[in-house]
Amino acid sequence: MRLRIKNLRPSQNNKLLTLLFLLVITTLSAQVVVIDSTNVIKDDIPESTVKRDTVKTFKRFKAEGVSAVIGEYVVLDSDIDKSYIELVQQGIPVEDVTRCQLLGKLMEDKLYAHHAKQDSLVVTDAEINQRIDQQMQYIIGEFGGDEDKVARFYKKNNIGELREDLFATNKTLMLAAEMQRKVVEEIEVTPEEVREFFFSIPKEDRPFFSAEVEVAQIVVEPEITEKAKKDVIDKLNGFRRDIVENGASFSSKAVLYSKDATRSKGGLIEGVKRNSPMAKEFKDVAFSLLEGEVSEPFETEFGWHLLTVDKVRGQELDVRHIIVFPDVTQATIDTARAKIDSIRVSIIAEKIDFATAARIYSSEKETRNNGGQLVNPVSFDTRFDLTKMDPTLSAQVYNLKEGEVSKVFTDRDYTGKSKFKILTVTKRYEEHPAEFSKDYEKIKDLALKQKQIHTIEKWQNKKIQETYVSVNRDYNDCEFSSNWIKN
Repeated sequence: MRLRIKNLRPSQNNKLLTLLFLLVITTLSAQVVVIDSTNVIKDDIPESTVKRDTVKTFKRFKAEGVSAVIGEYVVLDSDIDKSYIELVQQGIPVEDVTRCQLLGKLMEDKLYAHHAKQDSLVVTDAEINQRIDQQMQYIIGEFGGDEDKVARFYKKNNIGELREDLFATNKTLMLAAEMQRKVVEEIEVTPEEVREFFFSIPKEDRPFFSAEVEVAQIVVEPEITEKAKKDVIDKLNGFRRDIVENGASFSSKAVLYSKDATRSKGGLIEGVKRNSPMAKEFKDVAFSLLEGEVSEPFETEFGWHLLTVDKVRGQELDVRHIIVFPDVTQATIDTARAKIDSIRVSIIAEKIDFATAARIYSSEKETRNNGGQLVNPVSFDTRFDLTKMDPTLSAQVYNLKEGEVSKVFTDRDYTGKSKFKILTVTKRYEEHPAEFSKDYEKIKDLALKQKQIHTIEKWQNKKIQETYVSVNRDYNDCEFSSNWIKN
């Protein structure tokens, strides 16, 4: 959902800061989610309801030393310099981004993290490492799997140094997020508050909700032949024999042969729990093994695995795995393409409807039982804002009319495996000015977010007064939205 509010649009600077402090690489979902320092805002709201740091002309400060101290945390001048560098590396304009703004955002994060510790909120190393694993997988994938290139790009001697930096950054951000969630977790809005929020906005300034679509898809994947499966099982069994019978290192095998980002750590995955967001088959095997035991080859939706338990820590396991993928022949690729072409022709000729074809022919288990209907991973409903969709998906459906079927296109997952897709728009909602009854749920969401912002502001101003805060005098002329200088 995108809001367009006349004369009340938020400044681009705050969005740039948001992108920086999420490190861009932490945002992996299919849609772009805009989150401000409260970590609860996903859409723009009327600017009149949000306080902002005054934008001042860029001024160069000394390159060394301490910029601020917040409780037990220190913000260095070099932290602000790094923030600029990261913005530039991501191709984000920095002309209108000031050191005052960057320092204000860094101080907010440290304040939240400091009080998270004071309130005994905990983020485990396993949770942090799990996020870092996702980040590293994404980053390394963007560089074609070349870890040396990644290290050079981020000006590190090796990939381990980058992980250390990410660990410290993620720990602070995750502690801050826990604190922010605690502050707003019980905030609710009544129907009367929703009404007051909406009708307090002048009619000419009320939001426009952007065009949205509901989308269904049919996916046809090239078949994995029995020979290809046997070949990959034989390969893993060979690794297993070498490890179990000859004492070969599981870690070394993972480094040499595994096909995911964990190979740089010898296949290590720390802190696996029974409720971890992993394939059920993977967790079932992990919790069936004794420490040091090596599994037989097994399959998940991601590929074929060999797994060993490195360490048992109560209800958590540290495991290592090797993942490999069966080869796909050109003949099976050609067969899959011919199949989806035939399905598309039948739908267009009205011999079968799209939903029925999806239930019968689609290879994607998650969507086929719903007639191919996609679910928005951010809002968890079926509507997608055209301005925030995954670019690949948006390009295919942007100009489709309701019921029209896209051309066949090729998609590739993180393993490089090809699959063929066709899409249809099952429902289109054109851009329209907000109407209280028609758009009540969206308006309610905005009202809740505004209330959360006000709650965060009150909490932040109160905690600044209760917390040791020291800001270098070089920044005394900054006009922060909060009273960091304690005038």
